[in-house]
Amino acid sequence: MEVSAMEEALPKATTKNKGGLRTIPFIISNEIFEKVATFGLHANMILYLTERYHMAAATGTAVLYIWNALSNFLPVFGAVLSDSCLGRFRVIALGSVVSLAGMCLLCLTAILPADRRTAGCAARRSDCELVPWQLPLLFASFLLMSVGSGGIRPCALAFGADQLDRRDNSARNVRTLQTFFNWYYTVLGLSIVLASTVVVYIQQAKGWVIGFAVPVVLMLTALALLLLGSPLYLKAKADRSVLVGLVQVLVASYRRRREALPAETADASWFHNRAGYKPRVPSSRLRWLNRACALGDNPEKEVNPDDGSARDPWTLCTVQQVEDVKAAVRVLPIWSTGIMPGVVIGQQMFPVLQAKMMERRVGGLEIPAASFGVFSILTLTVWVAVYDRALVRPLSQLTGHARGVTLRQRMGIGIALFAVAMAVAARTESARRAAALAEGLRDYGPQSGRAARMSAMRLVPQHCITGLAEALNLIGQIEFYYSEFPKTMSSIGVSLLALGMGFGSVAGSAIVGVINAATRRSGGDSWLSSDLNRGRYDYYYLVLAVLCVANLVFFVWCGWAYGEEGQNRVTAEEAIMEDKPKEEQQKL
Repeated sequence: MEVSAMEEALPKATTKNKGGLRTIPFIISNEIFEKVATFGLHANMILYLTERYHMAAATGTAVLYIWNALSNFLPVFGAVLSDSCLGRFRVIALGSVVSLAGMCLLCLTAILPADRRTAGCAARRSDCELVPWQLPLLFASFLLMSVGSGGIRPCALAFGADQLDRRDNSARNVRTLQTFFNWYYTVLGLSIVLASTVVVYIQQAKGWVIGFAVPVVLMLTALALLLLGSPLYLKAKADRSVLVGLVQVLVASYRRRREALPAETADASWFHNRAGYKPRVPSSRLRWLNRACALGDNPEKEVNPDDGSARDPWTLCTVQQVEDVKAAVRVLPIWSTGIMPGVVIGQQMFPVLQAKMMERRVGGLEIPAASFGVFSILTLTVWVAVYDRALVRPLSQLTGHARGVTLRQRMGIGIALFAVAMAVAARTESARRAAALAEGLRDYGPQSGRAARMSAMRLVPQHCITGLAEALNLIGQIEFYYSEFPKTMSSIGVSLLALGMGFGSVAGSAIVGVINAATRRSGGDSWLSSDLNRGRYDYYYLVLAVLCVANLVFFVWCGWAYGEEGQNRVTAEEAIMEDKPKEEQQKL
């Protein structure tokens, strides 16, 4: 039987050691149930808000944008808490408990009545008045789920990679990590497919109460699986000094901003290294930060002769501290190009409304409007599997890169495909609207039940292109951040993707608000009207396409300015030696 690329690349765990391949089933199983539960709630939420809470499409979209933004901002705090205080395992467990509480609260909103029983409400549901405690209950559930995801998202992937990472820059380790990231997202994609079909179908067929109870059970199962594998995990200890060290470097660089830098040819004796450990010279990148570790004219006054530590760590830092800060600063321009993909991914509520206004019956089956996003995930899953099993080896032989193509090349192609997806979406929406107007459906919105005689399968191409763009750009971002950040900051590095998605949600909400206000005509309709046939959603998609093209140009410049990949991994490999006294290094 053929051995999979994952099995071939990954190191095998022994009974004496923790971590290794044997921990992956527990971690992946936890991720499957957690993601099915989470995305099962997200997929149909726009319909829940518009139907049960009587929100306009633009209002409901803005609420979901804010929810997504909060869910993507909080992982940064979860990463900081993980890397500096509690460790990844504890933060994942706590996040799972809080998410479970939020899902229970959301289920309660579906159980309890939402409207006051009035005569107007009985005659016309749009005239119903919400009970005063329903919205606070709904937003509290969103908040709890966001806090929970803030603990799970930045740590789960890094925690799994920790079980396998050899902490070096060898081709084998690079291949191992790439294989793990690819198959992690394959499993993640299958989970979202399950959420977008089975869970969404349950919500549509059995109602919101049962539809929201299912994710509660799944989240409880995810938590149980995580705890079950606890004795086997390799649990890296939190390092409180990591974040303090980052701040110390910035403060020391500012304090010594008027001091002259050592020459570029200066050796390690010009810089502060811990006594008894391998001397190193800081890199030439971002040289202005090197002032933080440069020794002055009187090193005796700056360094404690007893243990070689700095007398004032807020004035003099080690070379490794400086390199950690450089790693974080260097990725920021490239990270900023991940905001626009967050805008595109975050506006997937609009295609749900479009699908509801189109013919969704295929044979004898009516596909739920929220399930068309499954084509995006299927494309992502198929591409990851094909790339890892069939394309990496021939591409690596052709290009000389262990990953086949560089991470920045994958990210750039993904950004270009996001622009193509939005252009295709604009063309599809233009055709849908024209068909609806030709059938006299101008005044019939999503709540009318009237749909244009145009197959919703026309939405599939834009979803497939978006899925391919996600596979290239988002997975490329994750691997880029994990590979380029120091080992002690891997959770923070992984959380940058979520942070970019969070800024993308905020930017997307702002774009929706600006377009909705700027295009509102005297008759009261804007491009993003709740009645899709009276709006111009095709123009909205074109705006996003233009912004994606501008983002691609900016990314090309950022990629050129970044320089060579993998340099921080080399530094991390040297840091392993830094943890061992010279006597032990000589034995090696």
